[in-house]
Amino acid sequence: MATIDLGAANFESTLNNNDIVLVDFWASWCGPCRMFAPVYEKAAAAHPDVVFGKVDTEAERTLAAAAQITSIPTLMAFKGGRLVFSQPGALPAAGLEKVIAAVREFDVESALADQQRSA
Repeated sequence: MATIDLGAANFESTLNNNDIVLVDFWASWCGPCRMFAPVYEKAAAAHPDVVFGKVDTEAERTLAAAAQITSIPTLMAFKGGRLVFSQPGALPAAGLEKVIAAVREFDVESALADQQRSA
């Protein structure tokens, strides 16, 4: 599956209507973003069951601000509509594969139950 462009109009619905969504916050002037883009595109092709979205922080300033993006590229991963990973910086291919594997294995419901018990 190819990456999809995300913006204010489709960001929330994409997160809520898909099990796993990775989001790359980027900008065209960002060198590390341009280096990460082919790694991200290749992973998108290798994992058709995962949605790989991209947010252009220049075009979607309000969305980037709402996501508290302070450095780009920033990769976020959502599972079941919940943020489960966020990290600035370009990842190498092996690092991105580790993130994808960890997100697949992460039990959101168990984590929420643990969080509620400790609150």
